[in-house]
Amino acid sequence: MARSITYREAINEALAQEMARDERVIVMGEDNAGGEGAPGQEDAWGGVLGVTKGLHGRFPGRVLDTPISESAFIGAAVGAATGGMRPVAELMFIDFLGVCFDQIYNQAAKFRYMFGGKAVTPVVIRTMWGAGLRAAAQHSQSLLPVVTHIPGLKVAVPSNPYDAKGLMIAAIRDDDPVIFAEHKMLYDVAGEVPEDSYALPFGEANIVRDGDDVTVVAFGRMVGRSVEAADELARSGVECEVVDPRTTSPLDTDTILESVENTGRLVIVDESTPRCSLASDIAGIVAQEAFGALRAPIQMVTAPHTPVPFTDALEDLYIPDVQRIVGAAKLASEYGA
Repeated sequence: MARSITYREAINEALAQEMARDERVIVMGEDNAGGEGAPGQEDAWGGVLGVTKGLHGRFPGRVLDTPISESAFIGAAVGAATGGMRPVAELMFIDFLGVCFDQIYNQAAKFRYMFGGKAVTPVVIRTMWGAGLRAAAQHSQSLLPVVTHIPGLKVAVPSNPYDAKGLMIAAIRDDDPVIFAEHKMLYDVAGEVPEDSYALPFGEANIVRDGDDVTVVAFGRMVGRSVEAADELARSGVECEVVDPRTTSPLDTDTILESVENTGRLVIVDESTPRCSLASDIAGIVAQEAFGALRAPIQMVTAPHTPVPFTDALEDLYIPDVQRIVGAAKLASEYGA
């Protein structure tokens, strides 16, 4: 049975269902259980934006507060995973990746390979990403290309509550390390989510909207904006197919290529800065694998190559908006017409 819940509630429900199903699942991070000396359940914040709120009382001893030392608790989570646990560690902002990156890319991501497939590291690292919360340059970045680049890591990027629950359950059950990237501006977005447990397979894109004129590939918050743009374009006779990859590693290149072969045009909407981005990666794949199908130059709609501004007006300009997507899709659709 499906009912409408928020993105935040969907992730919380996925964690609760998996913790009830498997006692090896633990949750750890800053402010998950109220902090040292706090009254515990009554003061359990559930992380900085309340995603794990309520779990501390339901699962005693399995929701753990950590020091403000990302290298320590991410390292502890990786170690616990190699020892048979299934930890879900909260790296509060993806911007803090640099503090604990060695534990992730040099250790967790490489164990299965370096031990000839005999070692598994079933750790999930939840983290917030993206601009829009007026959190300035050190708390607003889109570093998905950085983690996507690392062999051995899986990267999930849910764009709605249904995907958030299904991908989180899949991530916890996966034997490889997963970066679970939650866009901070989606937490209050509501949508239909089944009450029952379900897992969405990694590496299978979702065609959010059908169309024959232009393929639009988008991630996270940009999926909703791309659908808005597609609806506006449809009123002028341009039908866009919106593809949400759901995971960046593995990436469902087959679905993207099939869509481009049908439409002949591609727009990629990526909140990352443009150099070495998801947009440039997908553009390269399509140029190499489906060049003959293209009837127009590939268009990339990205943030500028600058740090995220703090002021409201500049941050709003920094983030790709609906009109930029509309403009890129129009340009692609009119090329050679």
